[in-house]
Amino acid sequence: MSSLRTESLVDVTMPQMGVSVAEGTVVAWRVAVGDRIEAEQTICDISTDKIDTEVPAPATGVVAELLVDVDQTVEVGVVMARIATGDGAAGAPAETQPAPAAAASAQTQPAPAAAVSAEGEPTAAVAAAGAPAAGPGRGDAPGRRYSPVVSRIAAEHGVDLSAVRGTGRGGRVRKQDVLAVVNGNGHAAAAEEPPLHIESPYRPDPPAAPRAPAAPAVVADGGLSRMRRQIGQHMKRSLDTAATCTTWAEVDMSRVQAARRTLGVTALAFVARATIDALREHPALNAWLDGDDYTRCEDVNLGIAVSLGDDGLIVPVIHRAHELSVEGLAARIKDIARRARSRELTADDVQGGTFTITNPGQFGSIMATPIINLPQVGILDLEAIVKRPVVVTDADGNDSIAIRPMTILGLSWDHRALDGALSAQFLATVRRRLEDLPA
Repeated sequence: MSSLRTESLVDVTMPQMGVSVAEGTVVAWRVAVGDRIEAEQTICDISTDKIDTEVPAPATGVVAELLVDVDQTVEVGVVMARIATGDGAAGAPAETQPAPAAAASAQTQPAPAAAVSAEGEPTAAVAAAGAPAAGPGRGDAPGRRYSPVVSRIAAEHGVDLSAVRGTGRGGRVRKQDVLAVVNGNGHAAAAEEPPLHIESPYRPDPPAAPRAPAAPAVVADGGLSRMRRQIGQHMKRSLDTAATCTTWAEVDMSRVQAARRTLGVTALAFVARATIDALREHPALNAWLDGDDYTRCEDVNLGIAVSLGDDGLIVPVIHRAHELSVEGLAARIKDIARRARSRELTADDVQGGTFTITNPGQFGSIMATPIINLPQVGILDLEAIVKRPVVVTDADGNDSIAIRPMTILGLSWDHRALDGALSAQFLATVRRRLEDLPA
């Protein structure tokens, strides 16, 4: 009597990576139909408008189907592959469906319109589109192609891909190979990391340069980039959905400035710590509102907006931020900013945020109206710290004018879930914690 065999199929879907991510592109398959794969083993590389990452297999088994071609873009939740598990997986045929080939797909893809920088050189966007690198690599066939992820990182850090030894299947250059070169040869360290925060918006005037005829602007066909479109859609959806109000508070940062010089960290770390403490006192702001479902979150998973320059912005999340000190927060903020700009964030790094801080003060702005990052109900805006004359009152009640480093905090909040009084109380708590730091 033959033994009973059971088999089931497990779907591999395009993951959700951040609330504003609606789609992703398969960059490369790491497996073929019929291959044995272990749970958590990488099954494919994907690229989104926010991050480039690897998708792990959800189960152990045999690859039964690959349903999405390389370079194909699909919406979040679309089934990309299926894995056969159970007894039947052991006897799965070696080939039931051809695996999409990166090279074949690249041959049929139309060439992207060339974007040109002011100096006349191709921009990183061209490399990111998956254009072939010039020249063969070591031990590789001439004209080999690289994934958009690899090409974009290489272009940003000036890495010659023909000199990179690939560790992928068939000598393929993977993202990890390029990042190893970046971290090993000093390219990343040589570039000054853009600040998340400054003390003053004022800059000395740059030296006068000879006037020259301006080069005509070159705009790539297609208008806005995919990232800009996704950001715009998410922000518009937030404005259409949330009953957005904004409340501002002025804060004397004198004690923060003194403390940060002692610890050698940025003021943002102190604002983050004060915000976390205020969220613990006013938990109604550490919440999600999805339709009519309002959920207060126990953990403070703090999102920090990071500018990617012309590529837009991203909001990586510091999970369980309430467990970190000022120094710990400073280290985590620096780390996520570096990884965001190096395209090293994972899917977990951009999910689960319960409250967000944005800080455009580095460009000299003094007041803004941030847009809520749905489904969160609040976002705090940190502006530039500027020395201004203010009225101060001493212990005896006497007023005088003094120079103080001041900033404005702006809180945008969802009137569906909160009221103005609670929002003002929250800002007052943040201000008190910043102004009453131990001297």
